[in-house]
Amino acid sequence: MVLVHGWAQTGAVWDLPDFRTYAVDLRGHGESDDFGDYRDSAQWAADLNAVLEHTGPATVVGWSYGGLVITDYLRAHGTAKINALVFVSAITEIGRGRRGGETGRVMRAALPAAITDDGAMADFCRAMAPALPAETVGELTAAATAVSHKVRGELFRRDVGSADVLSAVDVPTLVVHGTQDEVVAPAAAEYSAALIPGAELSLYPDTAHAPFLERPEQFAADLKRVAR
Repeated sequence: MVLVHGWAQTGAVWDLPDFRTYAVDLRGHGESDDFGDYRDSAQWAADLNAVLEHTGPATVVGWSYGGLVITDYLRAHGTAKINALVFVSAITEIGRGRRGGETGRVMRAALPAAITDDGAMADFCRAMAPALPAETVGELTAAATAVSHKVRGELFRRDVGSADVLSAVDVPTLVVHGTQDEVVAPAAAEYSAALIPGAELSLYPDTAHAPFLERPEQFAADLKRVAR
């Protein structure tokens, strides 16, 4: 199972002990180098393709911005190396008016300040999933503030539509989203699930932007159903 984290996080965010996982650090995040053009869909696709060349066919799970990276990959390479897909609180598009990238109140309040202001980024990390323990929030904040201001900003300098890509998905797909997500609006999940043939939409009640941390047992059970 290949795990793709979100904006200004790292692969360390995942905790799925019941699965054989390969957690990626996206370029410019965690232990990965800062290089290339962050606006180029083909480069994001190449990054994930390199991982799948190493792991072999896998279930690919994308959280938040990680969902967009998955659609970048699908646009270039299709589903040949993918056994199943899981989109978690994910965007699949980005840009003004893009339904697959609809944001919520917390995300809108954080930008643009959280790009260059570490205090604003800390506020964002606290607000993304308010029920998380302080220790977990501290870990999220440390990961986020370690990402350079340049990288934080470059990830938003894109305009990507994915309706055609989503409509062409031909592997089992689960779309997980919290009903109280104020970072990525639940409407974004509904949009993506409606376009992907046969996709299952699983809405977690009383859950914000990190279902795998807020509802780990429910999330693990969902993964076991779809993982190939």
